Amino acid sequence: MEDQSASLAEFVKHEVCGITFDIVNRYSNLEVLEMGGLGLGSVCSATDSIAASRVAIKKIPAPFQSPESAKQTFREIRLLRQLKHDNVVALLDLFISPLDDVYLVSELLSTNLEKIMRKGPLDSQFSQYFFYQIMRGLKYIHSAGVIHRDLKPTNILVNENCDLKICDFGLARSVDFFMTGYVTTRFYRAPETMLTWKHYDEQVDVWSAACILAEMIEGKPLFPGKDAFDQFMVISSVLGSVPQDMVDTITTKNTLNLLQSSPPKERQDLKEYLRKASPEGAIDILDKMLVYNPRVRLDTSAALSHPYLASYHDPNDEPVADRLLNPHLENQDGSGDWWRVQIYSEIMDHLGAPVS
Repeated sequence: MEDQSASLAEFVKHEVCGITFDIVNRYSNLEVLEMGGLGLGSVCSATDSIAASRVAIKKIPAPFQSPESAKQTFREIRLLRQLKHDNVVALLDLFISPLDDVYLVSELLSTNLEKIMRKGPLDSQFSQYFFYQIMRGLKYIHSAGVIHRDLKPTNILVNENCDLKICDFGLARSVDFFMTGYVTTRFYRAPETMLTWKHYDEQVDVWSAACILAEMIEGKPLFPGKDAFDQFMVISSVLGSVPQDMVDTITTKNTLNLLQSSPPKERQDLKEYLRKASPEGAIDILDKMLVYNPRVRLDTSAALSHPYLASYHDPNDEPVADRLLNPHLENQDGSGDWWRVQIYSEIMDHLGAPVS
């Protein structure tokens, strides 16, 4: 454990684009990768003097000032420590600075899907390969009883070899956790979260993945809503009205009034929106994933078995978790200081003891 214990060395301040990174001295040569807004994490690349490689360092500023922020930080740390898969970013180190900021050190990949797609639509083989890796990673994540809940192009990292890894589990939850509707960046948000259902499941990630595939194919978002209301209107203009059996499950009066006052709409042919789709299987798999009813929507295993991914699909190389991850503290209410103790415990486990 010699390498990891180096994280107990002295701290050094670095100013990067006006942001202070107060980090242990094994890391140097910081370069900004992502600027966080107020209260949001910023990410830098850095040189790890012990591993002799570049890493990514995410700063979570002052999470102990509120119990909710502290709990979210704990949840992200615990999930990253337990999720071990080729298509999930690996947590390498973590520490708390003297200023009570939390830092997560992970493997560094050179870019993300959002940056790649700025140049326009992807060639079909890249869309297929990236999508295969997304679904392969999600299959593992979901098998561990975890919902990512914020799958979007910026949270999908890619390296020079086109290896892909899902990152940023700050909004992730266990499947049986009581859910809130405001999750996922708007363009990739599943309709069940907007219809105020509180017990949606991992199929929200499948919807987000389908939206990402459509964007890779066409070079622009399929559902570019201007706000939450407009987002739902854009979705219904393509997929048609919400089926009555789904409407019957909604108990929120305002949502019911909205749906009942909207004129009937027919589902449109996705070919009209994805003219660059090739091969033909891309339209078929999207037709089966972009459906209102999450129980009908393809799950990750079915998507991986779809003909669209036949050139990559290997059931012997698409592993699942060996156990459900333990959410034993997820429903706990505690102060920021209480969560600080839990995070310190995670750090000490990371430095030596196995996860309980």
